[in-house]
Amino acid sequence: MDHDIDLSESPAKKRRLSKASPFPLPHQRLHHMDQSKPIPSIGATVGKAISGDGANFPTSANSRLAGQTITPFLAKHIPNEYAPLGRAPTSGTAAAANPNTKYCYRHRPDMKCRRQADEPSMDQLQHELEDLPQSDQQAITHVWSLFSAAPAKHRNLMLQGILTQCCFPQLSYLACSIRELIRIDFLNALPTEISLRVLCYLDTTSLCKAAQVSHRWRTLADDDFVWHKMCEQHIDRKCTKCGWGLPLLERKRLRASKRELQLRASGRGLNQWSPNITPDPEASSDRGELASAVVKPASVPNQGIQPRHGQQLTVYQNERDDSNVQPRFRPWKEVYKDRFKIGINWKHGRYSTKVFRGHSNGVMCLQFDDRVLATGSYDATIKIWDLETCEEMRTLKGHESGIRCLQFDDTKLISGSIDRSLRVWNWHTGQCISTYTGHSGGVIGLHFDSALLASGSMDQTVKIWNFEDKSTFVLRGHTDWVNAVKLDSASRTVVSASDDCTVKMWDLDLKQCIRTFEGHVGQVQQVLLMPVEFDFEASEVDDRDGSSSTASFASADSPSHGTVAASPQECFGPGFSSPERPLPPRYMLTSALDSTIRLWETTNGKCLHTYFGHLEGVWALAADTLRIVSGAEDRMVKVWDPKKGCDRTFTGHAGPVTCIGLSDSKLCTGSEDCQVRMYSF
Repeated sequence: MDHDIDLSESPAKKRRLSKASPFPLPHQRLHHMDQSKPIPSIGATVGKAISGDGANFPTSANSRLAGQTITPFLAKHIPNEYAPLGRAPTSGTAAAANPNTKYCYRHRPDMKCRRQADEPSMDQLQHELEDLPQSDQQAITHVWSLFSAAPAKHRNLMLQGILTQCCFPQLSYLACSIRELIRIDFLNALPTEISLRVLCYLDTTSLCKAAQVSHRWRTLADDDFVWHKMCEQHIDRKCTKCGWGLPLLERKRLRASKRELQLRASGRGLNQWSPNITPDPEASSDRGELASAVVKPASVPNQGIQPRHGQQLTVYQNERDDSNVQPRFRPWKEVYKDRFKIGINWKHGRYSTKVFRGHSNGVMCLQFDDRVLATGSYDATIKIWDLETCEEMRTLKGHESGIRCLQFDDTKLISGSIDRSLRVWNWHTGQCISTYTGHSGGVIGLHFDSALLASGSMDQTVKIWNFEDKSTFVLRGHTDWVNAVKLDSASRTVVSASDDCTVKMWDLDLKQCIRTFEGHVGQVQQVLLMPVEFDFEASEVDDRDGSSSTASFASADSPSHGTVAASPQECFGPGFSSPERPLPPRYMLTSALDSTIRLWETTNGKCLHTYFGHLEGVWALAADTLRIVSGAEDRMVKVWDPKKGCDRTFTGHAGPVTCIGLSDSKLCTGSEDCQVRMYSF
């Protein structure tokens, strides 16, 4: 029994530490037990101590009994130290045994969690022992030696016997002492791989607290493996364990990636700025984040040179000047921290607001990216705004009537107007490239994806335009205005929302309606196809909508309502019989003038949930994997958790909210009060 004295120390240090120990080390026991002196019986010793009879113990009478009890017991269980010289058992099994096996987990000298002796406590114990008579010291030492030599089963029996005879003061002392003794640094004791795996089960708050325990814990808690797992669980999705989700910040990531490609193509360094290249307003903070939310650092090709764990792969501007070394990848903790700040701001409603004024009539549509904002109004103009300065960059004029819909990408902007035309613009210069006419009524909804453009009109039709082969075709089936359309080019489907209170899904290959969703009792104003990452628990289906919200099938070959399809492909009719054709998105959102928002499952046509909260009709709708945002006639903007309901309500507009834009860190709303409000989180 070493009692926290490291046996691997030098002999000189062992002697120093042994002075603080009130009982001998294992290799000192024979010398400590002077055989020339009479040894009292342990039974008599314990009996006297319990009964309190006398202060001195018999010596000569019990010496022979002690030799028959204590010494044989020690010789049996610690033969290498107490057996007579040359008589220790030398069986093959014992000789081959690990010398550390006689130590428990706490006392093994090679364990990292092994505690050193508390020298002040040991000194106090030594002084208290020295105040006792010599015979009492010897008796107590014999008790300790017996317990030290005993195997685990015997130790438990000894402790049980002692505990049954302890009074409350002794039990209280044991409780206070054991509380500190059983604390071990398990992360220091476990292998690094297991320690990292354990830390992966902690939440963000607990992980940050763990990093404050010690230098070792901080190294483990900041490891990329732990934070990469944290990012996988929370970024761009709701964690299944805690329900917490963080934004992807995809625009920010793509901007940094695009700028670096442009700089490399131009032969410039990462720190060299050019007015013809994508600006870098956050140069120092985001340049190193190349696909940091998607790609692991170890997966990057680097000419066969793999960086060691914890190192960052660096990119040099040139061979001669290495003063501007930029990290190619940021630590996963930094990636998580950026998104965590934005997520917390969304959760607690911390934001800054910018107001864009300039239109002379109600704002009916808008879209924004990380640099510009485009708005369309009933004043027949489209305005391009600088997000940083809130200044109007240019105005696009050409439509003869109000602008009801628009969409832009890096090269073009397409707008739809009540004047029955679609216009394609170079929004960088303000030039109108082309004009498309084909509807007999005003164009009030559009959406383009890849080479396809879908437009919805007051003439109750949906028209598909193909930019590659210049072909068009019309989808007929609605009985009132078509207010919104959304394309899914992967599955070659389009959904449309109409004033006839229905939403229809169309197969672009068959050019026919494959499903009609019915349930709204007011004109449906918006429809959205949810991202693939969006998930909604089946157990959370709102059964109240099961009887009134249904989907009908237009094709005779499609399964009738209420039957179970043989495969997911058969849910959408014969056009999806081939397993190679991707299926449409599983979830869909709609909003209507009945003041509700509905979440649908497209595979079976059921309404999974209805969101109540607006006082009047819902005109505008936006959503991502984490939240839903809606604007209504009641002048309010509401942010919804898809699974819990309304999280927050924004006010500020003096008129109905007609359009909404949403990104990871920003929310933009337009209203009939001619203003656009930007909330930055």
